[in-house]
Parts: sequence; structure tokens; C-alpha cells
Amino acid sequence: MSQRTAEFCDGISRRSVVKAGLTGLMGLSLPDILRLKADAAERGRSKQDTAVIFLELAGGPSQHETYDPKPNAPSEYRGPLSPIRTAVPGVQFSEFMQEQARVLDKMAIIRSIHHDSGSHGTSSHLTQTGYYLRDRQNRENEMPSIGCITSKVRGSNAEGIPAYVSLPRDMRFGRAAWLGKGYNSFITARDADAKNFTVPNLTLLRGLTAERMQDRKALLKGFDASRKIIDNNGVGEAIDQYTKEAFEMVSGDAARNAFDLSQEDEKTRDRYGRTSFGQNILLARRLVEHGVTVASVRVTGPSWDDHRDLVKRMREKGIPYDRAFAALVEDLHERGLDKKVMVVAMGEFGRTPKFNKTAGRDHWGRVMSVALAGGGIKTGQVIGASDDQGGTPTDAPYRPENVLAMLYRHLGIDPATTFLDHSGRPRYILERRELITELI
Repeated sequence: MSQRTAEFCDGISRRSVVKAGLTGLMGLSLPDILRLKADAAERGRSKQDTAVIFLELAGGPSQHETYDPKPNAPSEYRGPLSPIRTAVPGVQFSEFMQEQARVLDKMAIIRSIHHDSGSHGTSSHLTQTGYYLRDRQNRENEMPSIGCITSKVRGSNAEGIPAYVSLPRDMRFGRAAWLGKGYNSFITARDADAKNFTVPNLTLLRGLTAERMQDRKALLKGFDASRKIIDNNGVGEAIDQYTKEAFEMVSGDAARNAFDLSQEDEKTRDRYGRTSFGQNILLARRLVEHGVTVASVRVTGPSWDDHRDLVKRMREKGIPYDRAFAALVEDLHERGLDKKVMVVAMGEFGRTPKFNKTAGRDHWGRVMSVALAGGGIKTGQVIGASDDQGGTPTDAPYRPENVLAMLYRHLGIDPATTFLDHSGRPRYILERRELITELI
């Protein structure tokens, strides 16, 4: 499917271009950012030691056909797939989640996430920013995503490495809004399973010599005097930072090495699966290992918007997703990264309890399942429950904002921090920021 072909029932297509610009860079000043970083360090979380991998299950996966099967429900609710045992006694997954079932002792599943929207746009914005999208026709962020907030407050964990990377393209609402487009994600623009995979943004300038790069850097410095005269909002300061990071990325080897999947051994690549899912998720692991703070992976193809032929579509994407996620969980443990890296797999909503007339399930924000691993959380457990038909939470109801609050906690970022939006109004990173206590 073309990147510009509509994937979801609302007609919105994926986009693979990072937009550049300076609008809205008047958020926190550099001293503010340094203070926030110092505060995070004082809370016992070094800038160097934590990262997040966000698996966006774009379109909204069915809870029944993934982590919350209902084997005792009537057939029109339970669906045609069979439940299977997991590594945790008494807990069952749907049959296409076999590999994750095997490693559930290293995962946690929340079966009681809920919210009030059935719109792709509104719900995606909520799960990626903590705020509903107010204008459903808006295709741009109204609030900054978690990756962009992290890029601004934390930055990357290594020199010459971007802080926030999206594979192969940004999340539906994974951008920076009024925080400043300089904090948008660095994208690969292609799936990592492509033959001779390279990242265009890093190879485009390979022909430039170090001397020519320095000449261009000197040219930019020549604009300092005039820029300082007109710079009243810290824009020049931001330009300095972005320019410095860009030069470090294209002139050094750190980023190119981080993105070089050919350095992974063949057994590891096979373990994740030679699919776009598998290789993108493997690359995300490689990136956080090399210093990226937030890596998002858009896990689609086909999307999880399964209004029809759900079982057929689940077979196409569910099996490779299951394999790759389980490989990631085990790989993080084997490499000693299970405390440093927290992984979340989350769509924008669940699906209707009852199958529709086209053998699919429709949008359903009233309950959804979310999977987590790593980050030092308590694993080997299922948190919360839905009713007998999988339609509403019956125990430990949580919201997407609570999941984001756990990610921010892991990153050492206080979600009560405020930023000024375009109007000068202070906005909390999260207005609802209660933690999921069962994970701690």
C-alpha cells in the first residue's frame, strides 16, 4: 500500500515527511530546560539511563483477538479464534499471540483502558499526547506528543544521535504542535526490511567533506550579529541547537552506526522476523541501545482498523507483530536493557464486543487492552478486567493518560510541568497524571 493511500475508515492517510519550521519555538528557555534536566537527575533518573519504545497499533486492535479473549461469551462476541494458555497460570490470550503468551512473565497487560471517543483522530491524539483532539478535521497536533516533549526536556542519551525517532514515519499525532517543529521526530521514511536499507536523511550529505561542512558552519555563524538584533523569543538559540545537532549527525558516525541494521547478526534478524514489523522493531531496539530516548514504531500493514474480515487481517499482521514483540521483550532482557527501556504497545481504541455483518468489529473507546514490558515494572500480571462480553471495564479502570504518566515517570519527566502555548497560556504535559499503581 502506498504511504499516501488512505488506511483508515476516516480517509486519513499516513504521511512520511517531517516538516521543518520555527513556529512556536518560544516555549521554555534554555535555562528552563537545563533546570528540568537537573530536577530529573535529582529524582534519581540520570539523563543517560532510560528510554521508551512506543509501538503504535494504528487503527485500533481488537481486545478479543489479542489480549482479552472471551471464550465463554456467545459466538457473535467471542469470535472464531481460540484462546491459548500463557506463561501466567489462569491467563489466556487469543491464538495469534502465541509468542507473547510464552513470555507473559516478562510483560504486563492492562485490560481496562478506556476513554470516550470512537474517532481515529480524536483517540490517536489522546493516546499520543494525553489530550483529546478538539477539532476532528485537524490533521496536525493541537498538543505535543510524548516524543516531542521528551526531545525538548531530555534530549538524546548520546551525542550525535536524535532524541526522538519514528519508524518508518511519525505517529498519526506524534508531532510537536506549538512546542516547535524542531522537536518533531527524525523519520527513516522507509521500512527497515527494505533491501539495502539506508536512511536518506543520513546518507544525503555523505559526499560532503569535513572541510565543506565546516565552511557551511562558519557561514551560519556569520549571521549571528543580525540575528541577535531581531531575536526576542529565543528563536536564534533554538537554531543554534538544531544546527549543532544536525552537523553532529551528518558529519559523525554515531547516527549512521545506530541506524545500520547490517551490523546485527542474521540470527537476531531472523528472530524478529524478516517483515516490516520485525525489522522496524529490531531497529527501534538498536536505536535506544545507541542513545535514542524515544523510538516510535508504526505497526500497520494492514492497519488494525478491522471493520471486515478481521480474522484474515489479523493473520496477516497479528502473527508477525506477535513474533517481533516477543523477540524484543526477550532481547531486552538478554542484553540487560529491561530496566533502561520501557515498551508500550497501544492503539487508539478497542473494537466493538459484537462482530458486525462483514465479519469485523467497529470502533470502541469504552475498553481496550494495552501491553507493556521493561522499565522495571512488575510483570507477569494482567491488570484490570472487562465484562463477560469485552465491552466495558469491570475492575481497575484506567485511561490512556495513565499509561503516558507511567512512560513519563520512567523517563524522569514530571507531567505536571507546564509549557506556554501560542497564546501564552501555560499547559500541563498531562492534566490527568495518576500512575498505574499495580505496575510499580
